[in-house]
Amino acid sequence: MSEDKPAATVETSPAEGNAIPNGKGHEPGEDIAASAKTPPAEDCEKETVPNSTQNASPHKNENMESNLPESQEFLSRAEDKKTTRFTDFEGKTSFGMSVFNLGNAIMGSGILGLAYAMANTGVILFLLLLTVVAVLSSYSIHLLLKLSGIVGIRAYEQLGYRAFGTPGKMAAGIAITLQNIGAMSSYLYIVKYEFPLVIQAFLKVDNPAGEWYLNGNYLVIIVSIAVILPLALMKQLGYLGYTSGFSLSCMVFFLIAVIYKKFNVPCPFVDFAHNSTGSELNVNATDHSGEQDPACIPKMANLNIQTAYTIPILAFAFVCHPEVLPIYTELRNATKKKMQHVSNISIAVMYVMYFLAALFGYLTFYGEVEAELLHTYSRIDPYDTLILCVRVAVLTAVTLTVPIVLFPVRRAIQQMMFPNKTFYWPRHIAIAITLLTFINLLVIFAPNILGIFGVIGATSAPCLIFIFPAIFYIRIVPKEEEPLCSVPKVLAACFAGIGFLFMIMSLSFIIIDWTSGSSTASSGH
Repeated sequence: MSEDKPAATVETSPAEGNAIPNGKGHEPGEDIAASAKTPPAEDCEKETVPNSTQNASPHKNENMESNLPESQEFLSRAEDKKTTRFTDFEGKTSFGMSVFNLGNAIMGSGILGLAYAMANTGVILFLLLLTVVAVLSSYSIHLLLKLSGIVGIRAYEQLGYRAFGTPGKMAAGIAITLQNIGAMSSYLYIVKYEFPLVIQAFLKVDNPAGEWYLNGNYLVIIVSIAVILPLALMKQLGYLGYTSGFSLSCMVFFLIAVIYKKFNVPCPFVDFAHNSTGSELNVNATDHSGEQDPACIPKMANLNIQTAYTIPILAFAFVCHPEVLPIYTELRNATKKKMQHVSNISIAVMYVMYFLAALFGYLTFYGEVEAELLHTYSRIDPYDTLILCVRVAVLTAVTLTVPIVLFPVRRAIQQMMFPNKTFYWPRHIAIAITLLTFINLLVIFAPNILGIFGVIGATSAPCLIFIFPAIFYIRIVPKEEEPLCSVPKVLAACFAGIGFLFMIMSLSFIIIDWTSGSSTASSGH
């Protein structure tokens, strides 16, 4: 096929690249076989090339777009005398849209489990853990951006290839695939679980008689085909900036509602079935005693077996690392500093939203909060209009996040299975359909949302956040520039160590929890 010709150029171009070390428009570091001594010079070159070449020949890049390998879109140079493939993206996605896309990648269904996490750690300990995870996530993105600057590669899998060859590439690809399939599963699980309840409440159906439109399995499939698939078929991630912005605004509405409800729900709250008499009894009991009910006093620190779930849930809440490099690729006038600003703003905004949602969710229900926050509100009044609107907003937000998370998985599959193939619509579409079909099957038979959070968060999240960026950094940055005993590499080694400890600890706690029979995944508390 004529499409495969550019792939041949990519395969043979490293030799040419070596012959023209300072050629104009040459994006260094794409040469996988390059010696370890070249990156320092490449780094200087990399920072100056993209913007100048982009201004010099924007039209050439437009013409090349459809003929270059999709799997190498972060790393392939088109020709030595033209600018690189990913420079073409740089003029397309604004700073704000990039913040929306990365923020949407971070913000997911994790926010619904954070109030439960706070109930099992206490306010102070939760804030400490959330702060640590946010700072570590930002440092991890710094390592990834520094690496991509040194070697000129903007694909996670190809950084793995540069560091460890094919095993490194496969490890990164598999971790991204597992992590993002776990994320998409949890999002669609919410659709399966929430959508029927919302429809039921809007229609005021108290006793469903098995109507198909109240069957979560059917609704997941309908949403996947009608909403997610068309967005997942977009050729570039930048086009999803508008849907990401809308998705984030839905989550802001969720946060406002959680804060508002804190001041409208009596404590201790009672279930809807006993609401008419129970609330009066509770209010009188607290008034006569003159003391606050012990169940309504927030715990500053709290350790129990369910605390084991908290760290994986928090780690899962900040995983956006597979999306960082694709978003960097499409950022207008991209520089390492500019992308670091994008990630810092995204993480900071999500950090504030996470803490407020967890705090006010916890202060509404205290120890009674469930693993899925919105279900706890339903126990008070299943027909509460505000909560129904919030449910619709959350459903919209998580549904619009799925395509963002699907992009890196498709790219990982391209890197692992079709590394030198050009962009080909039938394959692009087939991978998306296959992934969505698999995830739908997974969701229909998945045990519980917390089980997904815990296990996936405890395995692939530490790899993507801590371990891979650190060991890739140690391996790729040449010893001539930074010896093994240099401060950055020692910090990176400690960072990888934290990842391993975190993975072992989380998995151990979860296994102990499951074997003891008090599993959160089965009890939902």
